[in-house]
Amino acid sequence: MSEAWIEQAWNKVTGKIGLTSPLIGSGFPHASIDGRYDSTEPNKWTSGFWPGLLWLVYRDNGDESLRQLAEECELKLDTAIDDYEKLHHDVGFMWCLSSVANYKVTGNELSRKRALKVAGWLAGRFNIKGKFIRAWNGKDWGGLEENTGWAIIDCTMNLSLLFWASEVTGDPRFRHIAMEHADTVLREFLRPDGSVHHIVCFDSETGERTGALGGQGFSPESAWARGIAWAVYGLAICYSYTKEDRYLHGSQRAAHFFLSNLPEDLVPPWDFRLPALEGAPRDSSAAVIAAGGMLLLSEQLPTEYGTMYRSSAERILKSVTNHYTVWDLQNEAIVMHATGSFPTGKNIDVPLIYGDYFYVEALAKLRGQTGMFW
Repeated sequence: MSEAWIEQAWNKVTGKIGLTSPLIGSGFPHASIDGRYDSTEPNKWTSGFWPGLLWLVYRDNGDESLRQLAEECELKLDTAIDDYEKLHHDVGFMWCLSSVANYKVTGNELSRKRALKVAGWLAGRFNIKGKFIRAWNGKDWGGLEENTGWAIIDCTMNLSLLFWASEVTGDPRFRHIAMEHADTVLREFLRPDGSVHHIVCFDSETGERTGALGGQGFSPESAWARGIAWAVYGLAICYSYTKEDRYLHGSQRAAHFFLSNLPEDLVPPWDFRLPALEGAPRDSSAAVIAAGGMLLLSEQLPTEYGTMYRSSAERILKSVTNHYTVWDLQNEAIVMHATGSFPTGKNIDVPLIYGDYFYVEALAKLRGQTGMFW
């Protein structure tokens, strides 16, 4: 039986989604500005989070209007598949939470085929020399500089699409690629103390590492909070599919860094290694992503470690619930005070759709919904 605050928060979530779903419709929100979510193009990396959120609530209450909106979003995402040159490594975020979710909840075969098609595309981004999945595309599609050898920590979450594809097809090649990239994360991204690099650069011809970039962190050697959260959750997912201890230990290392550096209210600044932390914008999205990863760790570890990770996640989520949420239409979002990209001045101290998604997903886990869309 879950604690009373968890049930109360879940009831507020379902009530809030009931209010906002007619307003947002089958759009693709990213950031909430002045209380209203924007609407982005289907090829945006965040386009899976709103349908994913709808599927989380539909799985619980069976509201057919939510299913209909989620499937309308999924259908619109076909334009991104057709316009494939603008796609990127974040297709896992996009289609795990739309098509894979649909398939897992309803058994929709068209959704299964969509997700497999995109998994094949993601596998095609693998650089065999450097053993990494390329992050972004070149200058012609919005890149600021030559980036054929760039990989980023966020992609650790996208590996789930490849693991899932390997399971449903029986083809190990998807899994092999996912594990090669995950091993590169352990070797090149994850530091001994559990912090991570955001961007690691390789020579795309030879595969040699050429350096690291700060990306959305303060500097190449800083500790971008959301990047560490991606490592906690992404490596926990790798372990859940493979049962290889190295991924478990990597996730734990990142989790321990995250927990040991949290402030009193358990929501981190956007980077843990800023010259001055006082007044720095928080990133609530990092808090709820890391909490989701810790809950997955707790499911994998029926020991005192598992109990510790669940307890830590609960404390984070309770703090977010008490101090960072809004439940009326003063704001269409649920979780306040996230930071998108501080170095580029984008979406600072605003709600972000992935913060809402991971918060609701984590609440669902606390209520016993352990089946994941990843």
